[in-house]
Amino acid sequence: MEQGVFQAMGEGLEQAVRNALRGVRDPVSGQDVISAGMVDGLAVKAGMVQFAIQVPRERARESEPLRAAAERAAAGVPGVLSATVVLTAHRAEPAKPAPEPGRKAPPGGTPGQGQMLLPDVGAIIAVASGKGGVGKSTTAVNLAVALAMQGLKVGLLDADIYGPSLPQMLGTRERPRTEGQQIIPLSRWGLKAMSIGFLVEEETPMIWRGPMVMGALEQLMGQVAWGKLDIMIVDMPPGTGDAQLTMSQRVPLAGAVIVSTPQDVALLDARRGVRMFERVGVKVLGLIENMAFFCCPNCGHQTDIFGHGGARAEAERLGVEFLGELPLKLAIRELADAGTPIVAARPETEEAATYQRIATRLREKLAEGAATPAGPKIVIA
Repeated sequence: MEQGVFQAMGEGLEQAVRNALRGVRDPVSGQDVISAGMVDGLAVKAGMVQFAIQVPRERARESEPLRAAAERAAAGVPGVLSATVVLTAHRAEPAKPAPEPGRKAPPGGTPGQGQMLLPDVGAIIAVASGKGGVGKSTTAVNLAVALAMQGLKVGLLDADIYGPSLPQMLGTRERPRTEGQQIIPLSRWGLKAMSIGFLVEEETPMIWRGPMVMGALEQLMGQVAWGKLDIMIVDMPPGTGDAQLTMSQRVPLAGAVIVSTPQDVALLDARRGVRMFERVGVKVLGLIENMAFFCCPNCGHQTDIFGHGGARAEAERLGVEFLGELPLKLAIRELADAGTPIVAARPETEEAATYQRIATRLREKLAEGAATPAGPKIVIA
């Protein structure tokens, strides 16, 4: 019964927001944004409201006042704790010819789903994990910086729309600028970097539905002026969901790196991650064991808090390469929180050297020919 009451309350607040938006008029059509069908993906949860305003791409820069007016109207509704509104631009995909007889569609997709994104990137590597909290983002950032220190042109994409961590780990909250309809990625630690976290306020929760999230991810790949890159590291969200399928279908991933801690529950999820990438035709380049042991900052004593060697044994069992192990060490966490990756801030440490060795090994695997071909859009006004 309580669930029904809460649902009714949510539905009532959503309708109140829609009513408030009827007072916001599009200066071009003269209609309110609801009647004009410009409101997309309206979601209300626990007093938090999020939705998108759809505009033609050519109107993106001039539509910021309309977006702001819609956000103010939604935020002013009694019961709304916060309101987040973004501009979106839908662009119809050109019709694609039917596949040749006998040719299958990409895994999980349909024929004519759109051309591959990021065509100017030499190799794209997804850094993934079966579960959260295993240090995947720390690994992705340090590997990207290590590759940049080796002289490569490197991009770093935060594909976690719900929980972006790149702004924290790179030490910047700078808002990217635009040139025409292109978003210019931020430059930090020798990388070109982009994250949804650079586009929204730090504490804004992303309560979008799946299609909006996938549309945002595609825009972070397709509308950002990445330019020519030797390699791109993609910090994937944890799990085996829509983001992983979108990446495997829309970009030619050269491979995936799975990060896990040594304990059995993490290894079980890592196993699922390996099998998921194999199922969609993406080569798993190897496993990394993070938090392999705890290193006391005072005496240097090592303790196997989560066990030790589990990822190495799992890699052998699954027939994939074990790329290396990193300790649970205070300096790695402190530097990551401070936005200074250890591989750049303390290159003389053994941990930095381990990241460098893994980066070098990934380059070798790519050179060996390991590459496998394989919603709304956010607009910054």
